[in-house]
Amino acid sequence: MSTSPTKGAIELTLAMVLSGTIGIFVVESGASPFNVVFFRCLFGALALGLYCLVRGFFKNHGFTPKKLGLAALGGVFIVFNWAFLFQSYETTSISVATVVYHTQPFYVVLLGALLFKDRLTADKLGWLAVAFVGLVLVAGVSLSDLRSGSAYLTGLGYALLAALFYGFSTVITKRVTGVRPHLVALVQVLLGIPLLLPFADFGEASNLGGGGWAWLAGLGLIHTCLMYVLMYSAYQKLPTPKIAVLAFVYPVVAMVCDWAVYGHHVSLLQALGIPLIVAASLGNNLGWRILPRRSTAPAPAELRVPRRTTTAGNNR
Repeated sequence: MSTSPTKGAIELTLAMVLSGTIGIFVVESGASPFNVVFFRCLFGALALGLYCLVRGFFKNHGFTPKKLGLAALGGVFIVFNWAFLFQSYETTSISVATVVYHTQPFYVVLLGALLFKDRLTADKLGWLAVAFVGLVLVAGVSLSDLRSGSAYLTGLGYALLAALFYGFSTVITKRVTGVRPHLVALVQVLLGIPLLLPFADFGEASNLGGGGWAWLAGLGLIHTCLMYVLMYSAYQKLPTPKIAVLAFVYPVVAMVCDWAVYGHHVSLLQALGIPLIVAASLGNNLGWRILPRRSTAPAPAELRVPRRTTTAGNNR
């Protein structure tokens, strides 16, 4: 269908715009990071479960014990990835945390090479080096931060840890084939409820006003159910290059929201690192070459082996 890619691009753009507003919902809820993730999982599981039920996804679900175990293991990492990312918002900013978090594709590459012996090419290593330079610039760490071990430095560590956990979740979940991604996501948010229960502070939750609960419900209904539905629908309609490009709507929207709502902005030096991370991520995802291809010049005439002529009778 000719309109399918266009529809997919619109769906993925909307999903990335929603993703870029997550930071506002987290901060405005007034809840601690672990409480935010706990209630995101709770509200998200209810909404996703209802959606899967209405769409009939539970019939012929495709789960085997092994696939269910892999989905659950990926869920452990994705849930704590959210918690560390939201923690990073508190000590850095939504903008810095989101850009640093977008080093996640390189963790996927490195983990794939370490755990599953995926081929690590010179080009991928080159893009990894470019991303590292961008990360150093975006981090904006001063000597005083390094000497004192500031909260800002800790926040950067949380964002990097969140990206690492996302990488673990990705390489594990990629092994769950033949199952609708909606069901995999449902398993992961369902697992998050008992997993985060020991960390949840219900005393704090009881003091949240109606506005706080509305922000938390929005994270579950909008940023977990609706966003995932749009994203998974778009993935079926779009080629990988377009998905890789549109994914950067997320950090752009997050930075605009952080500036418009909280007045946070990155410094000039930090801004120089952002295009490096963007270029490195696109280069890695789209297979761009960073090193020139080796030229294969023809051998000198006197060194060439003369071609043997054959007759029709001895051709094979």
